[in-house]
Amino acid sequence: MVPDSSARCRRGLRVHRTRALDSRDVTRRDAIAVTTPARTLLDLADDLPANGLRRTMRQAQAMRWTNVRQIADVLTRANGRRGAHRLAALIADGPAPTRSEFEDVVLDLVLSAGLRRPEINERLGSVFPDLRWPDRRLTVECDGAAWHDNKLARENDAERQARLEAGGERVLRVTWQQAVTRPQQTLARFVAAGAPCTDRRA
Repeated sequence: MVPDSSARCRRGLRVHRTRALDSRDVTRRDAIAVTTPARTLLDLADDLPANGLRRTMRQAQAMRWTNVRQIADVLTRANGRRGAHRLAALIADGPAPTRSEFEDVVLDLVLSAGLRRPEINERLGSVFPDLRWPDRRLTVECDGAAWHDNKLARENDAERQARLEAGGERVLRVTWQQAVTRPQQTLARFVAAGAPCTDRRA
């Protein structure tokens, strides 16, 4: 990424040019100057499809490469970038550090149904519940086959659930198939277990 005025080019590199590159949006990795993760998200927002941009932004937060404050700061220097409003809309509700596409699916299902936004991968003792409503002591664990379909993973899941339940949590486990092919049934389970709607006051 280089300013418009730069004439530099290198064989084997695809050069992206920008009208402005603030020094606050530049960092170094292995002694190479690169754009910060937050600025990279702004650049991606110009062209990346909506689902891809949402997944990339949430994963960047989950991996602690950036946060909402840093993204908002970059947006103040967006200078009319066409993707700025898309990125701003994604952070409007606050942090969403999901660790997988499956967590994205379940979170989007929850929000689209008008349920209150849960905590996402926040530490609870020695466990990081996928989604959680702390005032209801209700946890949702997303059991994606890629991470949970083997003996060791199932044992780890059982241990996580035991720790959560020992601390007074109610734990709901959701599979990809349940969330994608039976979304209304899945939402009904959440509501029956006590997941709060946005218009309720706990």
